[in-house]
Amino acid sequence: MVSALGVAVVGFGWMGRVHTQAYARVPHHFPQLPVRPELVTVVEDVPGRAEEAAERFGFATTARDWREVAADPRVHAVSITAPNFLHREIGVAMAEAGKHIWIEKPVGLTAADARAVADAVAKAGVQGTVGFNYRNAPAVAYARELIAAGEIGTVTHVRVRLFSDYAAHPEGALTWRYERERGGSGVLGDLASHGVDLARFLLGDITALTADTAIFVPERARPTGATAGHTRATGGELGPVENEDYVNCLLRFASGARGVLEASRVAVGEQNNYGFEVHGTKGAVLWDFRRMGELGVSRGTAYQDQSVSTVFVGPGHGAYAAFQPGSANAMGYDDLKVIEAHHFLRSIAEGTPHGATLADAVHSATALDAMSHSAGSGAWMSL
Repeated sequence: MVSALGVAVVGFGWMGRVHTQAYARVPHHFPQLPVRPELVTVVEDVPGRAEEAAERFGFATTARDWREVAADPRVHAVSITAPNFLHREIGVAMAEAGKHIWIEKPVGLTAADARAVADAVAKAGVQGTVGFNYRNAPAVAYARELIAAGEIGTVTHVRVRLFSDYAAHPEGALTWRYERERGGSGVLGDLASHGVDLARFLLGDITALTADTAIFVPERARPTGATAGHTRATGGELGPVENEDYVNCLLRFASGARGVLEASRVAVGEQNNYGFEVHGTKGAVLWDFRRMGELGVSRGTAYQDQSVSTVFVGPGHGAYAAFQPGSANAMGYDDLKVIEAHHFLRSIAEGTPHGATLADAVHSATALDAMSHSAGSGAWMSL
């Protein structure tokens, strides 16, 4: 028997829309789920945005204050897609109100924020899923299987890259994302958080790191009105960019493997160039998000001059079969969030965590804090 589960979305920018669409699609891709999400409330303080979302997507009600959701008995699960500085307050309050939470990364501004939300979730006995969506790609799941099975031998090193140009334009508006008080870190929280999660997902725990960061666009114009996404602003008062545009980091893993993580939000010529190369004593696995359904695999006994084959993922890899019937049919970014919604709802239905959890968010946030401290001191940091 399928039961209804009332859900709310707090914050309706781009990511709020992505969560909402995932809730609408998940019953079609995962019909075996014993719960069905019902869109109860959308919360947004930008005038008119919540009402537009309700009309377009079918939310029963709208609100300007997220506290109304915490007190609403119709709501059993909440997507938290508001700005970073609100994640801790909203996450803790929703957990304490007995609501399951699907929260976007980074979970707050610091590791202390992430721990506070994780502790609240654990104390309340609710489920918490975190938006580390790239680990949901079927090719990434397959890479993890190959690594765990020893198909590439003992892992020696990994390179994780996350290059984008969304902040490269000098007219990019000085939104909350560039402020320490409201955005916390810059590219660390936005992109490197995904890189840390991918590295841990594939190779296990990180034990130490050293990092360097830089700000390459030091000033931006303040927006004169409401913003969504990465908008431009001209003519406004200039203000300082307070958090980093770029990070590079050396990693040491508990397994003995080494790694390099590099992320930039101002990489001109790069659009969502995210991926990894994992090398082992007998082979390698290579993945590029822009060719999400392909995995480069090198394995065998040749060692020197060993070739790389392209594997087109199919129904036997990760959650691919929920979307396509045969290999090499394309999937997209929003599909990864549908998989994430499935993990969230399955966790609620079964009372057991599935997918990325608040514990994963704490690990990622701890590494990000260490990167920030290392960039300031030049020292290696133990995790």
